[in-house]
Amino acid sequence: MSIETTGAYGAADGLVRVYPADAAAARPTPALLWAHGGGFVAGDLDMPEADWVARAFAARGVTVVSIDYRLVGADGANAYPAGSDDVLAAWAWTGAHADELGIDVARVVVGGASAGANLTAGAVLRSLGIAAGRRAAAASDSAGGADRFPDAAVEAAPRSDAPSAGFTPAGVFLAYPTLLAVQPAPDAPLRALLDANPDADRFGPARVLEMYEAYLGGPVGDAPLPAVPGLAAPADLAAFPPVLMVNGEADELRVSGEAFAATLAAAGVPVDVVTEPGTEHGHLNRPDEPAASVTVERVVDWLAGLVASSGRIPAIAGTPDHP
Repeated sequence: MSIETTGAYGAADGLVRVYPADAAAARPTPALLWAHGGGFVAGDLDMPEADWVARAFAARGVTVVSIDYRLVGADGANAYPAGSDDVLAAWAWTGAHADELGIDVARVVVGGASAGANLTAGAVLRSLGIAAGRRAAAASDSAGGADRFPDAAVEAAPRSDAPSAGFTPAGVFLAYPTLLAVQPAPDAPLRALLDANPDADRFGPARVLEMYEAYLGGPVGDAPLPAVPGLAAPADLAAFPPVLMVNGEADELRVSGEAFAATLAAAGVPVDVVTEPGTEHGHLNRPDEPAASVTVERVVDWLAGLVASSGRIPAIAGTPDHP
């Protein structure tokens, strides 16, 4: 299918770029609020993971609101919660402008890739009130023997200036997310895949920890839970919307995604986890790879099956078994 959609435009004072659904799509359309990746410090609305992805969904009848969230600077500017605030502000703007966007709020999903998936999951937690200052605690067994964060379970006052999301999304799409600052070791099959493909082995624990320290502007030990969503407990996720997670196959970040998916399942949240065969991290940023289009089709099928009123998510035909 051609993705040469036209009519994309900036809005919300430059916070978002809107990609209207193909003109043939019945109005109101479903919509995707989308956050690109880039390790919290890189990426923009013109990278394939933002622009190509948005055009691909728009060509399939899904309006996309792509978020130009603030990136962490070399001087530490825009550390958490700046990007998270931007995601929530774009979320609220989308709900407030649903009529002019021609979208059905009951069929809006929020999503992101890599660091953008972290921002998305964290924004959902904040929208549910988990943001209030609950501190993340890393269990030593899930972090390969790492010490617990020292300020676990400390409660703090909510940020009075944090944007309100405005509506509950029908679902959450997480593409190869990073969700843990202290990343557990991969299992033997994943370790073997990474050893066989050194180019894919680029997200080891040291690099991931450094990425989160930059994102947080300091040590990860006192990180608010929405900044490290993979450390949520089942009780934190009880009201989380249905989730579709698509991981890269030879991608060490898959460890954090699978851990979060297991917690979602324990909380009773409908969750589909797919490992896209033959992929490394970031395949949506490489649209020349067939897997990029395969993932887009998965999401479109999933979105079509969501029933927001009941919170039900149907099985996706053709989804490979989870490893």
